[in-house]
Amino acid sequence: MDSDRVYDCLIVGGGPAGLTAAIYLARFLLDIIVLDAGDSRAALIPCTRNHAGFPEGISGVDLLARMRAQAEHYGAEILPAKATALRKRGAGFEVECPRGLLRAQTVLLATGVVNRPPPMLGPEEQNKALAAGLLRYCPICDAYEVTDKAIAVLGSGERGLKEALFLRGYSANVTLAAPDGAASLSAAHRTETERAGIRFLEGCNSVRIGEGAIELGFGSGTETFDTLYPALGSDVRSELAADVKAARSEDGCLLVDAHQRTDVEGLYAAGDVVLGLDQISHAMGEGGVAATTIRNDLAARCPLLRPSL
Repeated sequence: MDSDRVYDCLIVGGGPAGLTAAIYLARFLLDIIVLDAGDSRAALIPCTRNHAGFPEGISGVDLLARMRAQAEHYGAEILPAKATALRKRGAGFEVECPRGLLRAQTVLLATGVVNRPPPMLGPEEQNKALAAGLLRYCPICDAYEVTDKAIAVLGSGERGLKEALFLRGYSANVTLAAPDGAASLSAAHRTETERAGIRFLEGCNSVRIGEGAIELGFGSGTETFDTLYPALGSDVRSELAADVKAARSEDGCLLVDAHQRTDVEGLYAAGDVVLGLDQISHAMGEGGVAATTIRNDLAARCPLLRPSL
C-alpha cells in the first residue's frame, strides 16, 4: 500500500449503498477505494424478489458479486478489510485497517446495521433457518412469500406489535410470541392484537428448526410455524462516526442532510446506517445521491471535473 496516496474518496462498507456509490464515483473518474469487511447484511438474503429488474429473484450474494464486478470494471479498488478507526486530518481523513493506514479527502460510511437474532439459535442454526426461509427479518421484503402461512413474530411491546400487525395483512394466522422474561403487552396493545385477530403468547424460551417448519417452545409445550420473524431490533454500525464526533440519533443512526452529508465536513453516510427504510433500493438511491454530492463537493474545492488530477 502506498502511504503517500490520498484517495478522493474512501468508502467503508461493501453493501448495496457502498457499492452503488463506488460505481458512480469510479465513473466520475475519481480515485476511490472500498473497504469491504465481507459482512453486508444483504449477503444473508437467500433470494430477494422485490428488487426491481429481477422478477424471478436474486440472492444477496449474487447481487453483491455483480455490483463488485461492475465497480471494479470502472476502476474502483475494493480491499477486503475492516476499517478499525477513523481520524480527521486537516481537510481530509485517515482510516486504519489491518492492511495499514489509508488517507482520503472524503469518506463515505455505508456500514449498515446488524439484526438481533433469536438468542436461542446459534449462528449455524440461524444460517440454516435463513436459507430455508424459516427465519426472516424483513416483512417489507418478503411477506408476500408467506401469504396465508402460519407466521410467528418474536418480540413484544410496540416493535413486536407493529411487525405482527403488518404481517396480519398477509395471513390470518399470526402469533406474537414474547421472549421469556420480556415485559407483557400493555392493556392497549392486547386490545389491538385481539381486534386484529393476532394471538399473543408469553414466555417463549426455545426456537428449534424442524423439517420444513420452525418450533417455538413455551414452558413444557411447543408451537409450530411456517416461518419466524424476530422483532428484536438491530444494532447500528456507526462506531467509526463516533471517532470524529459525527452527530447520531439516539439509536445510533447517522444524521445527514438531504445530500447525505453528516455534520463533519467531508464525511458522508448512506444506507441502513442512516435512519431510513432498510431496503436495498433505498440504500442504492442514497449511495447514488452521496456519490454525486461527493463529486460536486470535491469539484467545488478544485475547478477541474476530475479532482484527483
